[in-house]
Amino acid sequence: MKKTLIALLGALGLALSQCPPALAQEGSAGVPAMQARQVAPNIYYVEGLSELGSSANQNFISNAGFVVTPAGVVVIDALGSPELARRLIAEIRKVTDKPLHTVIVTHYHADHVYGLQVFKNAGARIVAHEASGEYLNSETARLRLEVSRQELFPWVDESTRLVPPDAPIKGAIKLVVGGVNFDIIPVGPSHTPDDLVVWLPQSRVLFAGDLVFRNRIPFVGQADSRQWIESLNTLLKFQAKIMVPGHGPVSNNPQQDMSLTRDYLVYLRQTMGKGAADLVPFDEVYKNTDWSRFSKVPMFQYANRMNAYNTYLLMEREGQ
Repeated sequence: MKKTLIALLGALGLALSQCPPALAQEGSAGVPAMQARQVAPNIYYVEGLSELGSSANQNFISNAGFVVTPAGVVVIDALGSPELARRLIAEIRKVTDKPLHTVIVTHYHADHVYGLQVFKNAGARIVAHEASGEYLNSETARLRLEVSRQELFPWVDESTRLVPPDAPIKGAIKLVVGGVNFDIIPVGPSHTPDDLVVWLPQSRVLFAGDLVFRNRIPFVGQADSRQWIESLNTLLKFQAKIMVPGHGPVSNNPQQDMSLTRDYLVYLRQTMGKGAADLVPFDEVYKNTDWSRFSKVPMFQYANRMNAYNTYLLMEREGQ
């Protein structure tokens, strides 16, 4: 059973490629570049690759952001390995020498949190939703880390650990750092039970976490897609000017991009829900579904069938 679960975890999010054990330098062959890009005054992000996580890409498949305030730097997410976190700090140091104040974790998926220990060691406070505790203490989290230590070696190894939040939150809070307001808003259970988004009202910038995947098909997993859709409808009311998604490039048209993720989830629920209600086997439902609107989106071939199957099972449960 354990071996089966480990294999499943690997198939869900980790490629099997390995890289040499010697630590590579940025710019070396095969090592993904990282560059902080400014999206608004004092607000930056780095963009991960539209790939599966692997040793070859250091698990650099998600985004992270940071905001420079007079009192220090607030970071949103910590990336998928300690080495990536060190590289992110190097990018921050190109912009400012102010101390690392806080890391806000949008959710505890591996590609967003395996760098947390580097920020913790640097003195940053970790803020996340209290629902993250259930995952952190789970067998799933332990096995995920065990798999990652094998398949993401040497970037994730025996010294890599999961870091719990210093300040778990339950409801929405307003964090003020150096006079800058950060509205931290729970939006789960959606993509995960512990989803948070970060809204900066002064600049109208939204860090959407994995509620939005831009220029790639979302990873649905065991998500509550009904709540995810409702949460996206709530975020659409913010009228954000700029959105940094959990994956993909920054959006200057947040309403359009949030709507695309929402529409994909709605389509999954409609098509898989009808098949489940009619007791049509999944393979037949999937084969007869028109995927043309989404089939050209990156990662479709890797994620869509799994997304559809998980949604089919979810709709069966909802229909009981």
